[in-house]
Amino acid sequence: MVMGGEEMTYLVLRFQSLGNVAMTVPILSAASRLHPEDTFVVVAKKRLHAMFYGLENVRFHEVDFGDGSIKSLLQVYRELQAYKIDHVIDLQNVLRSQILRGLFRMRGVKSTVIRYGRLQKWAIAALGIGRKKTLPTEFERYMETFGRAGLKTDEQFDALAVNQAAAAEVRKQFGEKTGKWIGLAPFAKSKTNMLPYHTIKSILSRLSAQKDTKVFLFGAGDVECELLRQWANMSENVTSVAGLLPLDEELELMRQLDVMLCMDSANQHLSSLVGLRAISIWCGTHPKMGFYGWKQQEKDRIEVPELACRPCTVHGTNFCRYRNYACQQITENQIIETI
Repeated sequence: MVMGGEEMTYLVLRFQSLGNVAMTVPILSAASRLHPEDTFVVVAKKRLHAMFYGLENVRFHEVDFGDGSIKSLLQVYRELQAYKIDHVIDLQNVLRSQILRGLFRMRGVKSTVIRYGRLQKWAIAALGIGRKKTLPTEFERYMETFGRAGLKTDEQFDALAVNQAAAAEVRKQFGEKTGKWIGLAPFAKSKTNMLPYHTIKSILSRLSAQKDTKVFLFGAGDVECELLRQWANMSENVTSVAGLLPLDEELELMRQLDVMLCMDSANQHLSSLVGLRAISIWCGTHPKMGFYGWKQQEKDRIEVPELACRPCTVHGTNFCRYRNYACQQITENQIIETI
């Protein structure tokens, strides 16, 4: 947006997590395309730069808050001053982003803050109040925030531009694609967001036994990576890439897949960034809380319908109040048939 004939520089704060940062990309892509005269500075944690590949007027500022002290925040603030920010768009609204935008406000820089509806989400998950209501998606919340900042957005984003260098590395490591390539991301941060291990192992065994099919395992974290490495030894048709690829190569590998099977986790949102169809499994969480993947098809989500206790959590938890995890009663046949 041009004010008084001047180009604007917008500071976009969304530090983490992986999935939530990925969800900003379609909206930021639209804003940057519709406002080519402006500059958008995205502040997020390390490793996430690849999500914004090819967005010409988007600059990525990698941030590390260190020990989380005021001193580290002031250091980030000093770094950001070099961009000569005109407006702050806070898409996270946590203490760190509040302090940063407060520091900019002291210099006369205006800000626009997301309306997250945290209280409403908590009331649905914890108390069951309004459980049948469908909330605005996170994408709609981002678009509304950009709109209040005076920026236009739309829904035209389909996929990031191909990163040719990363794609070449993927071909070098895994060869040219033949047959079917299926991605499997079996884990999530919380127990209520994933299926039992025995179900996942059975699905993996059945997929890898199919003719002309190669399965790639995705995950993060030391324990997950080691477990997936062991699972990959089950069959020569299974390859674990967990913890082995930089994000740009991981995205380009996803672009080559026929489908991604994942939990309600970051991998459905990473799939959306490269136009990959994701079959997502929802247990304790529910898409109507607003976290379904960008342009993913509703028929590609798998869940236990009509459970009175769902959703019991917004982002996930390791506790089931009824201790039966009824939301995980999804059979491997349901999943295999959907694939």
